[in-house]
Amino acid sequence: MAKVELKQPIVDEISENLKDALGVVLCEYRGLTVEQDTRLRKSMREAGVKYKIYKNTLVKRAIEGGAFEALKDDLTGPTAIAISDTDASAPARVLANFAKEAEALVLKAGVVEGNYYDTDGIKQIATIPSKEELLSKLLGSIQSPIANFARVVQQIADKVASGEPLEAKKEEAPAEEAPAAEAPAAETPAEEAPAAEAPTEEAPAAEAPAEEAPAEETPAE
Repeated sequence: MAKVELKQPIVDEISENLKDALGVVLCEYRGLTVEQDTRLRKSMREAGVKYKIYKNTLVKRAIEGGAFEALKDDLTGPTAIAISDTDASAPARVLANFAKEAEALVLKAGVVEGNYYDTDGIKQIATIPSKEELLSKLLGSIQSPIANFARVVQQIADKVASGEPLEAKKEEAPAEEAPAAEAPAAETPAEEAPAAEAPTEEAPAAEAPAEEAPAEETPAE
């Protein structure tokens, strides 16, 4: 049997793993200890990511003419492939987190949702939260205003149950201030007082007849 025929099942296996993949990341594993490699594989399984090591030539054959062909130039040296068909950013996220404690692990490149990313791009993809984290944050943002509304409704219900008027404080406040607003009106008569003094200015006119007294003495001469 030819070697090509012996290798074809492996090529088919790689193609099958990549068929529905949302995210694929290549990494260099050279330098990892057995203990580190074991923990990395465990982290991958827990995240639902397939972690495989194939010969680069077989991977190149499997990706030829497909959505992941852009990775062919990065298939050099000891290379492992991480694949996820449920969470596009999971391979990059798990590898990047593990690389923080295992410097020998190097992210090389990847294809996420049909787009090719180099090393720097994959590191950026790794910062995207998982679907579970995003859903948790979304639910938290939705539940917060609902919880606040529920508290307000409960406070109103408690007031109604206790017989306390809901608007008592708002109605009493203006009533107490009403007399103060009328105070300036009481001073209005005081402004008209000068008008009562007008007759006193005419008093000198009453003395006019007294000036005519000398005219009566003329016959005596």
